[in-house]
Amino acid sequence: MPPQPGMFKSWATRVGISVLMMSLFLNFTLISANAPAPEAYREDFVSGDHAAQERIVVLSISGTIMPPFTERTIELIKRCEKNDDVKGVVLSVDSPGGFVADSHQIYRELKRLAEKKPIYVSMKRMAASGGVYVAMGVGEKGKIFAEPTTWTGSIGVIIPRYDFSKLAEKFGVSSDSLTTGPFKDSMNPLKPLNEAEREVWRAVIDDSFDRFVSIVDEGRANLDEQSVRTKLATGQVFTAKQAKDLGLIDDIAFEDEVTERLKESLGLSKVRVVKYKHQPTIIEELIGSVKADSTEQMWQKVLDASVPRAMYYCSWLPALP
Repeated sequence: MPPQPGMFKSWATRVGISVLMMSLFLNFTLISANAPAPEAYREDFVSGDHAAQERIVVLSISGTIMPPFTERTIELIKRCEKNDDVKGVVLSVDSPGGFVADSHQIYRELKRLAEKKPIYVSMKRMAASGGVYVAMGVGEKGKIFAEPTTWTGSIGVIIPRYDFSKLAEKFGVSSDSLTTGPFKDSMNPLKPLNEAEREVWRAVIDDSFDRFVSIVDEGRANLDEQSVRTKLATGQVFTAKQAKDLGLIDDIAFEDEVTERLKESLGLSKVRVVKYKHQPTIIEELIGSVKADSTEQMWQKVLDASVPRAMYYCSWLPALP
């Protein structure tokens, strides 16, 4: 069959486009590799004196505590520790909690920072479970405040699990996993959890729970372990007033008031109040991480959708998360 008119032209166009795209990719790679690394954070002015060298940094912990949020938060905490101009930190918490390991990692870094610089906590809409856990990182010199409408508490551990075994049986579906041990698929939602499996997971939960209790006991000088276990670590959510009466927080105040109290305790006449925020990388800026961002946002929405909320809300339509 003889070549059709325009066939070679079309083929040459495709090759040309491919070569151009490859060239752009290689150039971008070379530029990225040789360009100076950008700062991993940015500093936004909040209030105070623009010209002041000494700073109070507001660090925000919001949403579910999970990767990549954890690593970014730790990076900013370390930045506060290393910067001599930072004299104190206001930790702004608006979180229902999150993963056990991530909460402890952030707590550990805050404890290290608190040994060098004072940290005051400002609890916002909700600072529950893991939100309380990280707040305990302020140490003995730090203080914890909540807004009048804050929900806090929910001290405890949960491993979400659903039993779909009866539903699977109805549709003729069964689990037939190949495992190397009797507990390898103990969280399989297609079969009930037996007593031996419950004992295994109970030990895991108890270990995390005991650590949580000890963290609160250590972080609140006015409390002892027994009072934490019996009065606070029931999984109950407390109002700001209840939390203050129980000794979980020091006082009720808004973030700007917390910042002012920290400023007064530091004896600073002039200070610049700033926020540290994670700075997107060059690749995130230029080509974006659409898949990563959408996945992260999806999980945030799924997890946040299960968080209880009280509303002053006039509508017959249930509010979306």
